[in-house]
Amino acid sequence: MRPTMFRRLVLGLLALVVVACGSPPPAQSLAVGATADPEMSLLAHLYAAALRSYGSAAHVQVVDDPLVALDSGAVSVVPGFTGRLLEKFAPGTTARSDSQVYRAMVGVLPEGVAAGDYTTSAEDKPALAVTDATATAWGSRDLTALVSHCAGLRVGAVSHARGLPTAVGDCTWGPVHEFPDQKTMFAAMRAGEVTAAWTSTADTGIPAELVVLADRKPALVMAENIVPLYRRNELDQQQVRAINELAGVLDTGSLADMRQHVAEGRDPRSVAEDWLSAHPLGR
Repeated sequence: MRPTMFRRLVLGLLALVVVACGSPPPAQSLAVGATADPEMSLLAHLYAAALRSYGSAAHVQVVDDPLVALDSGAVSVVPGFTGRLLEKFAPGTTARSDSQVYRAMVGVLPEGVAAGDYTTSAEDKPALAVTDATATAWGSRDLTALVSHCAGLRVGAVSHARGLPTAVGDCTWGPVHEFPDQKTMFAAMRAGEVTAAWTSTADTGIPAELVVLADRKPALVMAENIVPLYRRNELDQQQVRAINELAGVLDTGSLADMRQHVAEGRDPRSVAEDWLSAHPLGR
């Protein structure tokens, strides 16, 4: 081989080595933790899709306890609800409004864990439903009407429902009547076996003829707005922006619609991605 050709070959190989050594490693995919619960899985896929829309690799990782996984570093982001998180870290708080609950929650988070923005227009908090006849007799469709008619109140709930209040304002009641499913519970309400039944503000299974009592200001039931928790100092500015921007576009109606799609058998990831495609971030 002639010297000139040899030198060219050596230089070419050196250039390849320099390029290979200088190439940055592929970005690590951020794990968004969630339990197998359909609603939590849906929320995790929403935040993962939001991160991907800003150019960050992200995936959902199903874990038994997302908060433990967040603390250990097994996942980097965990979606949750403000009231449930506040009760987890500071049981018995008296905060009720969305801003009060969020501020109180931020104040009791474990060291190393930060909270993103909460969804001011999306919530899934406990709500009480009554028949239209009951609401008419009470003369109101607000939750305060239930407090005013507390005497003899009989409250129903689906068995194993979590995080339900044991009182609303000054109104307390006896043991909750438990039912195996919503259909049975609502039938019992129509039959007069219970006066009111627990559901939630994003529930999609409430019959049209029933009335969900509105919890107007000042709130009587603790707020449950969606909020992302993440490991402090692990997400860059663009990634934090991605999960925060979801707070400005998600509302309760959209959450209920997506929950309905998942309940009908659609994959939570495709539901989340389709919704985000129709409601792009960064506008």
